[in-house]
Amino acid sequence: MRHRGFTLVEIAIVLVIIGLLLGGVLKGQALIDSAKVKSIIQQATALQAAVNAYQDRFHALPGDDILATTHVPGATGNGNGDGQITEYQLAPQHLALAGLITGSYNGTTDFMTSAQGGAVYIYNDVVGGRGGNGIRIDNLPDTFAQEIDAKLDDGKPDSGSVRATGPYTNNGTIITRLAIFF
Repeated sequence: MRHRGFTLVEIAIVLVIIGLLLGGVLKGQALIDSAKVKSIIQQATALQAAVNAYQDRFHALPGDDILATTHVPGATGNGNGDGQITEYQLAPQHLALAGLITGSYNGTTDFMTSAQGGAVYIYNDVVGGRGGNGIRIDNLPDTFAQEIDAKLDDGKPDSGSVRATGPYTNNGTIITRLAIFF
């Protein structure tokens, strides 16, 4: 009885197939990540448009609107009218009640989330050395944050209208805050 093993050609074919499968899985993950980044950018763009529409309609910023309970019936609170959206918990409620975004927000504890799962705020904050009103996205992988920054601004975490709390290292570091200022 003769024992027969695998030939080098058979082993090579198996290795090529494994390599192709691995390459497909990695490419698939890159496509999923790219789709998440596009979704986050679309969300930020839509939120900025909603803020502009609210401001055009009511001559106030959502969250900061001193007449919000009059402008959007059902609002649980008014802002202080200082031009700074520090009332970030009220902002999504005001936008939703005005019909400018979807969702239901209670004005105190509910918040929006990104495609990556981190919290999203319309907020007056200081991020990366710049302060002002903007959209803040929390807890993004640095590769996501860098891609968003590159598509919307200059790709640098500490300059322009998109700012991050830390450098982009491309090693899986989590950027705790990314702000898109308007």
